Amino acid sequence: MKNAKVMVCVTQQRTCERLILEGYKLIKSKNDKLYVIHVVNERGKFLENIDDGEALEYLFNVSKKVGADLTVLRSKNILKTMIDFAKDNHITHIVMGTPPDTKNDKDLNIRLQLENDLSDVQFIVL
Repeated sequence: MKNAKVMVCVTQQRTCERLILEGYKLIKSKNDKLYVIHVVNERGKFLENIDDGEALEYLFNVSKKVGADLTVLRSKNILKTMIDFAKDNHITHIVMGTPPDTKNDKDLNIRLQLENDLSDVQFIVL
């Protein structure tokens, strides 16, 4: 069986801790790897308010506790950046959250495009 390479997609919210912990559950051996990534639109503000910095620091600490690196990327094309990261790192599993507003077609569309472009990857949506 090949090694698990788990990519957890987070936003700068403390609630993303549950996603990181779910990704950590998929790590079964020391050869498995856990990546936590946050992709920010390069045209947008990175930290929109003071709480964003605290939340990111919190997620960094949670990531560190489970042996993961937190990677923050700025991009004009968030979807392409996520796909490229997954391909470059040979990701086997992607853990992502369901947006609180399930009427948000943009978030659903991103997930569907990820699933379409990364057909070998197992998706866990919480």
